[in-house]
Amino acid sequence: MGTPTHVLSHASFSSGEPEIHESGERIEEARPGSLCCVGCGFAFSVAALDALPECPNCGGKRFRRASIFDQPTVDTDPVEVAETAGELLTRARELIEQPGRYLAFESAWNTIELLRLEVGWTRIGRSERADLRLDDATVSRRHALLVLTDEGELRALDDRSMNGLLVNGESVEWAPLSDGDELEIGRYRLYVLDA
Repeated sequence: MGTPTHVLSHASFSSGEPEIHESGERIEEARPGSLCCVGCGFAFSVAALDALPECPNCGGKRFRRASIFDQPTVDTDPVEVAETAGELLTRARELIEQPGRYLAFESAWNTIELLRLEVGWTRIGRSERADLRLDDATVSRRHALLVLTDEGELRALDDRSMNGLLVNGESVEWAPLSDGDELEIGRYRLYVLDA
């Protein structure tokens, strides 16, 4: 595929449950608004009592209410994902040279980035002090924390972010993580890899 890839070390980086709706479901309450596909993030508007269609972008059947913070507030392009999650995970696994826990994601330059997780805390956010810095308006300065325990347990915690932390499409305050889990942080999708 010829796309450059980067493996990063840990030190190289300077409200309630969401409503999940299914296709065909009618929005009974008179609450029109925007919804996002859980699978691809495609956003669209619905009027009251509309039945939800399949996602016109990916054919997905699960939707959540879109946050006003999902809309760009600065003149930037969204991070385009050039391949499916399965393809990204397959390619990322091929790059791993030593056992461990990793985060894999596609950068703005369509390269696969791998971050090896060390025992202890990993800070993710827009701040220059974050271990994984995602410089985008949809990411809070202190967005999320990952903790890897001595026993090998991995957990994600929302660090009081504006847009929240989603794990496998569900909004969480904290959640255990395992191989293949998807973290949605602003416009970014990161995947947990167990090698």
